[in-house]
Amino acid sequence: MRFIDEVIIEVQAGDGGNGSAAMRREKYRPLGGPAGGDGGEGGSVIFEASPQLSTLLDFSHRRVLRAESGEHGRGKDQYGKNGAPLVVRVPLGTEVFDADTSELLADLSLPDQLFVAAKGGKGGRGNLHFATPTDRAPRRAEEGKPGQRRALRLELKLLADVGVVGFPNVGKSTLVAAVSRARPKVAPYPFTTLVPHLGVVWRGEERSFVIADIPGIIEGAADGAGLGLRFLKHIERTRVLLYLVTYDPAPGRSLKSDFELLRRELRRFDKRLADRPALVAVSKLDLPEARQGFAKFRQQVRRRGIQVYGFSSATRQGLDELLDALVKLLDANPIAPAPRSEPLANNSRRSQ
Repeated sequence: MRFIDEVIIEVQAGDGGNGSAAMRREKYRPLGGPAGGDGGEGGSVIFEASPQLSTLLDFSHRRVLRAESGEHGRGKDQYGKNGAPLVVRVPLGTEVFDADTSELLADLSLPDQLFVAAKGGKGGRGNLHFATPTDRAPRRAEEGKPGQRRALRLELKLLADVGVVGFPNVGKSTLVAAVSRARPKVAPYPFTTLVPHLGVVWRGEERSFVIADIPGIIEGAADGAGLGLRFLKHIERTRVLLYLVTYDPAPGRSLKSDFELLRRELRRFDKRLADRPALVAVSKLDLPEARQGFAKFRQQVRRRGIQVYGFSSATRQGLDELLDALVKLLDANPIAPAPRSEPLANNSRRSQ
């Protein structure tokens, strides 16, 4: 299944039915009077947040959503049938923006949460409503009101407790695979992870949390470099961040410089991310090079009040200590971060 996290669609609510201007035509009732019924209400387009969905893929093939129009009124006081609403399921974490004004219309982050994306038109009144003592046979009726039509942009931001951020190929996917049943692609080359992956980590029988493997961040990601803004936005929903660094022999790379660059890119993308509760972990401690720089780096970062942990996904060394620390940090920060009130910058990559 392709991962689609941003689409532009058009929603069209149903039009209201026209009222009828019929007159009563019955035997022995020559002065029967008006008998035109009202038109039916147009159906609305409604979004429903569903925990069972994880992508906006369906909308890449279905760009126009139309609800049913109401039926016209008829004679003999018959009212038109209301148009059926169109209920469309979207993944949890979907934000709905007006495509023209970029106004945030809804943040669907709760299961079964509903949002009326386009309201159906009101049905017109039949001529039976216009009878007066001086006009007992009105020949006029109202036309139905058109349903609301608008262009919307849907942005999906994954809901997770812990977001793992780091450079490409530092072991993010390997960590998620080691602590959960998620099976992201693991390979010895950069940008193996092209879409976010979620995994459920269990600590005991009744304690669990959701961890998100975010595609690798590189320098300039806040300006769109690499996978850029397309996946940085998924970090906004996480309650806790886990910075993941490891030894890299490339010139100018070190545990400290990598950590500083990650924080800088997140701060440039959203200043609130720099203040998000976080832990730092050094991966691949089964390698001698990673072990050598771990102690020095831990002392450097601890001066800022940030805890540093080391682990190896291959040998499972240090994993339990890291997971227990994440649980404590989550318990200390039970409130999910508030969503942004503005959309991403114009250079974000849209799914076509």
